[in-house]
Formats: sequence, C-alpha cells, structure tokens
Amino acid sequence: MEKVFRTESPEETQTLGEKLGKTLQSGDVIALIGALGTGKTCLTQGIARGVGLAPDEVVSSPSYILINEYNGKIPIYHIDLYRLESATEIAELGLSEYIEGYGICIIEWAERMAEGLPDTCIKIHITWEDENTRYIKIQHPKV
Repeated sequence: MEKVFRTESPEETQTLGEKLGKTLQSGDVIALIGALGTGKTCLTQGIARGVGLAPDEVVSSPSYILINEYNGKIPIYHIDLYRLESATEIAELGLSEYIEGYGICIIEWAERMAEGLPDTCIKIHITWEDENTRYIKIQHPKV
C-alpha cells in the first residue's frame, strides 16, 4: 500500500511520524529516502515518540557516529548512512544484526544500501516544496 501525505511544518511532520510510530512492531525496518534537509530526522523524532520514547529524550541525527540507540517500548536503532560512500563501508557496519533484530530500525539515506534492505521494509520518500512544506510518500508492504 502507498499513501502520500503533505505536511506544512516540522510539528506536522513529527505528528505524522508519531502516528506511524504507534503502528510499528518489533522487527520493523523503516527506510528513509530524501535529499539533505527534507525532514528525515524530524520524522524520526515523531516515530520515536510514537514508539514510546520519553518526550524529554533527544533524538538527533547520528551522521557522525552512524547509529543511535533509543529505549522506547521497543528498542529503536536510528542509523544514518549519509557519510558512507560505498557498499563495502556499509557492509562493514554489520547492520544485519540491527535489521534482523528485535528492535525497530530507522535508516536515513537508506537508498545507499538498497540491496541490503528487507523486502518487508517500510519505504518513506520525503521531498520538499518549500521551507516548510513536505510530501511524504509511505510504501508499506504489510498493509
């Protein structure tokens, strides 16, 4: 199933993420695809709240450390592949342990590991129209 949403602010993007987060289950993989600055981390913040992460816990992009782990009702593994340039570098991370594990994986720049994504992953393409307006296309194979 595929749905397209339009958000008009970072708060609306987070609210959409929170609604999605409330539907996720252990083992789900979210593949976030979009240009720099489209709101991947903003959406992730909402998803984390929906999964049960405390409102005061900071969710930030792990661009330099590559993986952040959060303890919601289900563990959340927030992975950012922005700084990785080759399939070899991505393979060396050992992401299969996260992708095939108990938690929820949220992968920013997921197109960089397209072959390594499970068939059941939820693909989210984010594009922007202007400074605040985003189009968020969610492809959910389970629905």
